[in-house]
Amino acid sequence: MCTSHEHEQGEAPQAGAGRRSFLRATALLGASAAATAVAVPAATARTEATSWRPDPDSRRFTLAVMPDTQYLFDGPSIDRAPVEASLRYLLEHGGDKNIVFLSHLGDLTQNGAAEEFAAIGDAFRLLDRQGVGYSVLAGNHDVKSSTDDQRGPTPYLDAFGPRRFQGRPTFGGASSDGYNTFHLFRAAGREWLVLALDWRLSEKGYAWAEDVIARHPRTPVILTTHELVAEDDSLSSYGQQLWDQLVKDHDQIFLTLNGHYWPAGRAIRANAAGHDVHLHLTNYQNRYFGGAAMIRLYHFDLDRNVIDVETVSPWILGRAADGLNELERQEIELSGDADRFTVEIDFADRFSGFDPVPARPARPASQLLVPGTVAYWRFEEPVHGTVRDLSGRGNDLALVTVGGGRLGWSADHHPDQPGHGSLEFQGYKSPLRGAYLRTVDGAPLNAERFANGYTIEAFYRLPTNWDPSHNAWAGLVSRTGTGGAAGKTADDPDEPLATLSLSNDREPQWAMRPLNQEGIATNWGQETPLETWWHLAVVNDGEHTTMYVEGCPVVRNPKATAVGITSVGLPWLLGGYEYGGKIDQILYGRLGDVRIVARALPVTSFMNH
Repeated sequence: MCTSHEHEQGEAPQAGAGRRSFLRATALLGASAAATAVAVPAATARTEATSWRPDPDSRRFTLAVMPDTQYLFDGPSIDRAPVEASLRYLLEHGGDKNIVFLSHLGDLTQNGAAEEFAAIGDAFRLLDRQGVGYSVLAGNHDVKSSTDDQRGPTPYLDAFGPRRFQGRPTFGGASSDGYNTFHLFRAAGREWLVLALDWRLSEKGYAWAEDVIARHPRTPVILTTHELVAEDDSLSSYGQQLWDQLVKDHDQIFLTLNGHYWPAGRAIRANAAGHDVHLHLTNYQNRYFGGAAMIRLYHFDLDRNVIDVETVSPWILGRAADGLNELERQEIELSGDADRFTVEIDFADRFSGFDPVPARPARPASQLLVPGTVAYWRFEEPVHGTVRDLSGRGNDLALVTVGGGRLGWSADHHPDQPGHGSLEFQGYKSPLRGAYLRTVDGAPLNAERFANGYTIEAFYRLPTNWDPSHNAWAGLVSRTGTGGAAGKTADDPDEPLATLSLSNDREPQWAMRPLNQEGIATNWGQETPLETWWHLAVVNDGEHTTMYVEGCPVVRNPKATAVGITSVGLPWLLGGYEYGGKIDQILYGRLGDVRIVARALPVTSFMNH
């Protein structure tokens, strides 16, 4: 970290520990009970040996970060306990948090002295003994700050040079000088690269870093160094140089982590490819007990496309059983905006420039004709008159226009949709106009009652200008004929016999009259965002009906028995909705493949699988 004249700005203390912090602390009383001891008790060692099992395929994993620990290793004031508590925490929670790697951000020591490095080097043997992957790098207090990575031998290199990491599964290699290293770990089913760079890169250092990236052309890179971000939205002069000479032109670098300055801060810069790079400053040496080896946990979730970040002090957590002083209560877990936050990253899109995800190819219609299929429609070209039922059952569709409306076509489709194309419905409520499709007269589907169950599936996407006042309650798939016409007058007798519609809040709704009851049975899904493709499935097993959104069951699935779908022999509609026997609303949005099967299908047989 910089000396006092480099940065004298303080940081407001955090609020006191809340209930969540207290629960975390009480749950971890055993995690660091020996935090003040130098030796690792045998029982603790056994726990470490059995608990470190990171899952390389889980789409949720954690990268741990430890910033400046220099005040804990300062001449005669050496105190290893906080660092060892943090390292034990990682060992003990490697499984439940899926911690795959640790990066130290430099300034391990205050004076760069051999005895200081001997002490912190001994602490890190907790990880060495278990084969845990980690990286370190030199900060300005670890080496002579006026030098770059060509400085030659130092106590830092003696303690944390490449020899320490030889043979480790995650160690990729080092520059010839030994001050720059790269590390590879597997998580979420892929390879990730940590580039650990010296306090000051020489021209040779820059060339080495570029070569490492070039030799791993499809691997996302996390760059760690001691100095880069100086404060929120601001890079230091050296950080700007690092950005200009390395980060900006290498799209694989999506995240950078550094210490040195305080308080914690963040910046976002667009690189030469136009993609955001997240640059984070984390350092707590100015806080109680020199930061107490506080760690930051980057929880990657590739399903939610986020990195959830939290900051905790395992050393203080481990002392909770003995009672905490006022400062410890403030520091046990930091909850300010700079220390606990979420980074939103669409990983597939962000990495597409160097590691594109291949599009799923179209699947032949024959693969979708599972036993029981009674209708299957897909739209791989514009509609000119009739749309053939690919099931071969004769449930063809005819085009119907209203108010001069038309039906468009797009190559856009759900990424898991079998057919690569969709229809663009352009319905409008008042005055009513648009175009929709209906099964032809005499189609077998018109009379089908599905007494033994059914599965109805559809893909859809709504545009950004979808307006509930003009576009709500249009049907994706619906059956014409009213309850009144079927002699079922409970609820609203003018409602159609079945409709899979979208509410004014874009909630999918399956509302229909089963054979075994007079009234309308309804399944409700949650609000579905605009400009996103969705797959819907309504499955009836002969007794109960379940709606699925993207293969996930919704909460509002009724428990009442529902058998079949009432019919009066009238057509089905795609993109249209009738009320009182007349067309009342037309879909505004895109509709992809639609399939109807006369039996209940498991999720694994849905069209999006």
